[in-house]
Amino acid sequence: MNNPGSAARALEARVWESLGRNDARQAVAQCEALNLRYPEFASGWHTASQLALQLKNPAMALAAIEKALSIEPDSTAWSLQKGLCLAKLGDMQKLQSQVDSLAPESLKTAYQHSTYAILLTHLEQRAEAVNHYEKAAALKPDESKHYYNIACLQRSLGEIDVAERNFDKTVELDPTDYEAYKIRSELRRQTRDRNHVEELERLLQQGIDDERGRVHICYALAKELEDMGEAERSFQYLKQGADLRRSYMRYDVNRDLETIAAIQEVFDSARCNKAIHADSNAEAIFILGMPRTGTTLVERILSSHTDVYAAGELNNFAVQMMKLVKARAGNRDMARDELVRRSAELDYKKLGEAYIDSTRPFTGHTPRFIDKLPLNYLYAGLIHLALPNARIINLRRHPLDTCYAIYKQLFVDAYPFSYDLRELGQYYAAYHRLMEHWQSVLPGAVHVVEYEKLVTDLEGEARRLLKFCNLDWQLQILKFHESKDASTTASSVQVRQPVYQSSVGRWQQYRQQLAPLIEVLEAAEIPLHE
Repeated sequence: MNNPGSAARALEARVWESLGRNDARQAVAQCEALNLRYPEFASGWHTASQLALQLKNPAMALAAIEKALSIEPDSTAWSLQKGLCLAKLGDMQKLQSQVDSLAPESLKTAYQHSTYAILLTHLEQRAEAVNHYEKAAALKPDESKHYYNIACLQRSLGEIDVAERNFDKTVELDPTDYEAYKIRSELRRQTRDRNHVEELERLLQQGIDDERGRVHICYALAKELEDMGEAERSFQYLKQGADLRRSYMRYDVNRDLETIAAIQEVFDSARCNKAIHADSNAEAIFILGMPRTGTTLVERILSSHTDVYAAGELNNFAVQMMKLVKARAGNRDMARDELVRRSAELDYKKLGEAYIDSTRPFTGHTPRFIDKLPLNYLYAGLIHLALPNARIINLRRHPLDTCYAIYKQLFVDAYPFSYDLRELGQYYAAYHRLMEHWQSVLPGAVHVVEYEKLVTDLEGEARRLLKFCNLDWQLQILKFHESKDASTTASSVQVRQPVYQSSVGRWQQYRQQLAPLIEVLEAAEIPLHE
């Protein structure tokens, strides 16, 4: 191989300089020129791959890193980058093969260990991922991100005390990692003797330039003050954080309401009950509904059964549906109402098969698996048409407990309706109408679990759940909180505890503050019986 030497490296450096100035167009042009002039310079193709990933084009990123590997097939750095591309593409089978081809002893730098840990996390190998993040931290002990990553994984594994210590280390090294403060507040119930309120309020008083940082600290304070019984102060910080979060979002709740109405219109009784050719696969159990209604609790109960695997919150059904719709429409963009109409015209058997195939290799090793994405409630009709033998479970909770629990949760990207009480009420009303519609047009297909009944009669509700899913009774179902399986949802701490009833009726402490929400729900004739 010809060594392009310093000239190629100088051109490569200019690519990163352009990226540093947020000039992506110039960076792309420079990278294309670099690879055209020095096609045997493997690092140039690696840079092209990194750039393509940053620009959210994983297919192009994969093609570029394949060229780098064709030049230097034994490069650990290029192999790790290929793994990142495969992870972004969601190709878990090829990712597993790629990880298997990497020798852990070849990892030499903190970056390589942390990248390898990212790949292991994608493959659900969290304990091993912690091991490699710890190796990265040993090589670069002053980098806070390593302790943050370790803590997040430990939290998902239920190692709460050690996770808190690593979050402490994170904010010690980087006092501006405001998300770390928030997650730390959620790890346990805060008490008057042991809390972070003074530290968090001091951060706000000192001033936080980053809007998102202020939001994180407000939510952390709301959580800790509620734990300590200071409801009024808690809600003041909660509203402050929610208002700020909503202020920098571009979102129109009416678009979501129109989409839900379109789904209800298109998937009517005639369509949902006509004779169709579908996939007979009976593996999937869909747990859906609004977030914060007990979906994770039901997932943990069912996944305690030896025949059931919890696959997590998968967006696979929506992704496969979109792929098939776009393929039929010539891969063009379309309005939401057209998308809904076209989804109803798909080959249902093909959709069911594509969904099941997309969940491999994680699923298939047990007779049943759980897909616990709450927003799958939008697709209940389409799920039933594509996979009539799948089981669909809807979680229902008091509307005001549901909405308050959603309002006080700072989501990463999802549920943009959750930061304004009126918008939240409007969305909840639309959800309620759609679930009533599914119950009407899919009689017997959707099993409803009421959160309040579940936490007061765990065994009775669990037995009904298992009967609906055609699963035999197993005693360990009632000891779901002892499971060591990872949980990555907002309820990851709560599901390590036995069932508790302290969240039932919590909205009543905030009756006055929730007045705008109550007004919207009452106008929509949502039952609010206490």
